[in-house]
Amino acid sequence: MREKQRGLALGAAALLALAAALYFLPRGAGRETRRYEAVWYDLFDTVTTLRGYAAGEAAFEQEAGRIHDALLEYHRLCDIYNDYPGLVNLKSVNDGAGGAPLRADPRLLDLLELCRSMYEDSGGAVDVTMGAVLALWHTARENETPPDPAALVEAAKHGGFAFLEMDAEAMTLRLTDAGARLDVGAVAKGWAAARVMEHAPEGYLLSVGGNVCASGPKPGGAAWVVALENPDGGWLHTLELTRGSVVTSGDYQRFFLGPDGTRYHHIIDPETLQPARRWRAVSVLHPDSGVADALSTALFVLDRPAGEALVERRGGAALWVAPDGEEYRTEGFLTVS
Repeated sequence: MREKQRGLALGAAALLALAAALYFLPRGAGRETRRYEAVWYDLFDTVTTLRGYAAGEAAFEQEAGRIHDALLEYHRLCDIYNDYPGLVNLKSVNDGAGGAPLRADPRLLDLLELCRSMYEDSGGAVDVTMGAVLALWHTARENETPPDPAALVEAAKHGGFAFLEMDAEAMTLRLTDAGARLDVGAVAKGWAAARVMEHAPEGYLLSVGGNVCASGPKPGGAAWVVALENPDGGWLHTLELTRGSVVTSGDYQRFFLGPDGTRYHHIIDPETLQPARRWRAVSVLHPDSGVADALSTALFVLDRPAGEALVERRGGAALWVAPDGEEYRTEGFLTVS
């Protein structure tokens, strides 16, 4: 695959160990804890990093193993490329489009309910039902050739939540149009991180690509320091995170260059069916990284007034980087450098 990618090791929102001591003595604890790190390459087609404090390596490895296995379950549920024995995942739903309803894991229904809510609240700016369109762009990035505009228009006819039937009581999913496809790449990593970190001990920080989620402060109450990547290289700002998440969407993460030098990145505007051009990067702070993930995609597509209204309705804060390098932020998006 020749698609150009940058910053995969920690994603667009990277983790910095700034002035962090290796050992801490938590309040009320009788022994010191040590910081450990685990890195995985088998989750959501990106690099996943977990950092946390534990009384010993065995304790950390046990917790890290639990977190990895839980993330792997979500990865398989959201996978649109692979089948898994005994599991109804999104590939199963896509393959069964136009057929009978499939009984699905309730967590998958919860994810799609969040996606529908974000679709409606954003005016369609983040749309996981446009999988047929996104599949054409996925192939385009592999071949480094923009898709045929007529093919994009035809594929878009099969998008829309009107084609998705969800029955929470029966726990079933069905795409009523045989050409409809789901692709939850705009939400899945953040959503999975949020669900897993809800059960993590305090003092853990998880980065799934550009989705950074903290279960709580470091021992002693110190914040984690998170760096936001500059679209042109290096670091833009750092911020402090004790709980919740920061998620970044950018045009520099997955892209290819056309013959005339045009950058074709992975964030597709549902209206134009082309890569969104308003912003270079959008970072969102929110207590729930699933919501933050969806918001960062929506805000990347929307103009600033609409984006500000959306992120404020959802209880988050945002930072935009324009093509000329100008920055805009909501009042709640505070950085330390």
